[in-house]
Amino acid sequence: MGGVLASVAYLFFWPDKPPGAPTKENAPLSSSYFTPAAITSSETTGPDSKLIELTFPSHLLKSNAKDLSGFHPIWSIYVKDDDIQVERAYTPLEGIDHDGHMKFWIKRYPDGEVGRWLHSKNVGDSLKIRGPVTTWNWKENEWDEVVMISGGTGITPFYQLLHHVFTKEPPISSPKTRFTLLHSSRAPNLLPPSTMLETLKTYTHTQQDRFSLRLFVDSRQRETRSNLIGLPLSEGRIGKIEIQQALGLIPTASESWWWPFGSSSSQPDNSERKVLFLVCGPDQMISAIAGPMGRNLSQGDVGGILGELGYNSEQVWKL
Repeated sequence: MGGVLASVAYLFFWPDKPPGAPTKENAPLSSSYFTPAAITSSETTGPDSKLIELTFPSHLLKSNAKDLSGFHPIWSIYVKDDDIQVERAYTPLEGIDHDGHMKFWIKRYPDGEVGRWLHSKNVGDSLKIRGPVTTWNWKENEWDEVVMISGGTGITPFYQLLHHVFTKEPPISSPKTRFTLLHSSRAPNLLPPSTMLETLKTYTHTQQDRFSLRLFVDSRQRETRSNLIGLPLSEGRIGKIEIQQALGLIPTASESWWWPFGSSSSQPDNSERKVLFLVCGPDQMISAIAGPMGRNLSQGDVGGILGELGYNSEQVWKL
């Protein structure tokens, strides 16, 4: 992920080595040095955004058994722009598979050097990567409810987490954590790629007791993609009401006709649940939802809507 995830890894888990870390050929992935990888796919998905696949030599994955157990969500890798010797962190959407493939949704920002550089590259080009670097450490069954709130490419760490949880083999026995994803984009044509949305849509069916999804756009003017995704789209920004609805504290529009006569299971008691909020997106959105980041990109105090609702620093994490 572009500028957002670039700050994420610097934010909480400072790189093990500075941008001048050495490059090692034919070595396993490591956060201590750079290793070569190749661009094996590049697809334009919207204005200034691409799905890019990088492939790392599978025989160099850690251990002869290609053990990927060390890649726990949420993690990212650094990509270095060799032209200006700048590195930025991006989140692999589905982690890394046994063949060394990693997929990224990358936006090109006017002031994002590495993003612009990646968009200029072609299939077959080589680049240098460093990682994995943990950006948030997921622990199974620690939380009853995880509410993820994202904007723009801030969805990528949450997509990685959901992919890990819902495709884990073997699946965790007696899972208890329920996930809600509230995602916002400025316009329909800036929503995540259809392949990502289709996967999330599938989760809403196959994991309907554990996952719910709501998509928001600032404006539906000149809408071009809603028929492609087949998912309901709300106009407006994620606010206090939408967060309360995600927790079942107040009804959605489709539920309001029976509220409060629904079953008790539809009205969870939040005082008895361990609830965690994960927020990732543009700085303005993070500030409005959870309060601004602190000094030197630390977590800072919980503010914004979540602070108003009474949540504390143990219940809110800003990515």
